[in-house]
Amino acid sequence: METLYTVFQSGWASLEYYILRHTLTCLLPAFFLAGGMVTFLNREAILDILGEHAGRMKAFTLAAAASFLVAACSCTVIPVAAGLYFAGAGIGVAFIILWVAPAANILALTYTGSILGAHMVSARIAGALLVAYAIGWLMHSLFPREAQEGTPNSVSKERDNSPIIPLAQFLLLVLILLSLLAPNYLVQEGPYLHKVLLWGTITVIAAITAWKILSTTLLVQWLKETWWFIKVIIPLLLAGVFLVGVIQALLPETWVQEWLGDNTLRASLLATLIGAVSYFATMTEAPFVDSLMNMGMGYGPALTLLLVGPGISPPNWLAIARVFGIKKALVYVPATALFGAGIGWIFGNVFL
Repeated sequence: METLYTVFQSGWASLEYYILRHTLTCLLPAFFLAGGMVTFLNREAILDILGEHAGRMKAFTLAAAASFLVAACSCTVIPVAAGLYFAGAGIGVAFIILWVAPAANILALTYTGSILGAHMVSARIAGALLVAYAIGWLMHSLFPREAQEGTPNSVSKERDNSPIIPLAQFLLLVLILLSLLAPNYLVQEGPYLHKVLLWGTITVIAAITAWKILSTTLLVQWLKETWWFIKVIIPLLLAGVFLVGVIQALLPETWVQEWLGDNTLRASLLATLIGAVSYFATMTEAPFVDSLMNMGMGYGPALTLLLVGPGISPPNWLAIARVFGIKKALVYVPATALFGAGIGWIFGNVFL
């Protein structure tokens, strides 16, 4: 009975920490950003640049490059990628963003370098890009689609010959993006309240800007799109976070030390398993991997965990299945896990 209580307590602690530390400064701005992209972006222009009929190499490269600038975890990035997808971006592009942003964003790379060294950062960048292109091509090949109709609340927007997004609305989305990124980039030490204050300041500015530049119809449409993402993602996301806490309570530390001590494919696959059933907020994976390496974990499984740990998680699987469909989730999750393990194994034996 005591063991069950301990496991439940671990799940509850994981859920409580996530809600307190990620809801305001991560999830909320990510949802507003996703809703804004669906509402404001010129669908035809998005289709030209990132859609299914755009050049795949160009679209994939743009998506991967832009993803390095988004400091997001495996869950926070879902509404951002979904926003682009429902605005007309291709399925390969959406899943590249889902992978690269948590696996290799600038903030996580900088922190990884300070803890694990430049060689691990270089390997992480190269590994994330190789997996990204593989995932992009795989999803594009398996799930070709025609023009996307958008989210259930989407309305037809006639914007022929208009820019990809009006300047005022672009600046509004920049403010929302700043409210998502600035707390993580600028406030890396000190109380969490400092992040909240920075987020709150930018959010107030964004709210005033939105009130002044948007018509009532457009403002309501934005809120509807945002609410669609919230109601679809949040319930499964919270259930998944609770599950992570339960799994972590049941996973014995001695098992990790015994089975991750070399650069074999088996060790990388086991590191993938740990990453796939855990949840890492952006940057938290680096000190965790550092601790395991100090216990004797090899470079190959370490790189695998750096890639897969932030990239996929139980909340991430559930939310992806809910937003993009079960079939896509059943392809994406095992594919990224296998690709990540393969990259870790190769790099661990050849480059690291």
